[in-house]
Amino acid sequence: MTQTGKSNIEAKAFARYITMSPYKVRRIVDQIRGRSYEEALMILQFMPYRACNPVLKVLYSAAANAKHNLGLNKSELSISEVKVDQGPVMKRFQPRAQGRGYPIRKPTCHISLTVKGLK
Repeated sequence: MTQTGKSNIEAKAFARYITMSPYKVRRIVDQIRGRSYEEALMILQFMPYRACNPVLKVLYSAAANAKHNLGLNKSELSISEVKVDQGPVMKRFQPRAQGRGYPIRKPTCHISLTVKGLK
């Protein structure tokens, strides 16, 4: 219970195995951590990075979970926690001259987002 007598209600959403470096996604996530839902939407829609799309999808999913499962209004939501964890690295080989092969690393990441609202 908080001091106002209302409890914090949270909804979560996850995106796993996103084929993108976790460092690039963390650069985006740091901009929206702690902001309101509507403010985070505006920030993500106008940032020019490719990593914004999966973060935006997770944010939409968390808001839909809050509305459907908890009956919260989207305008009352704020982002309480966002994490980007490293996933498995897919390893490939690029054929090169003289029969050699150069390794290619394709990193993946897991995004977890929690929104909270007061009810």
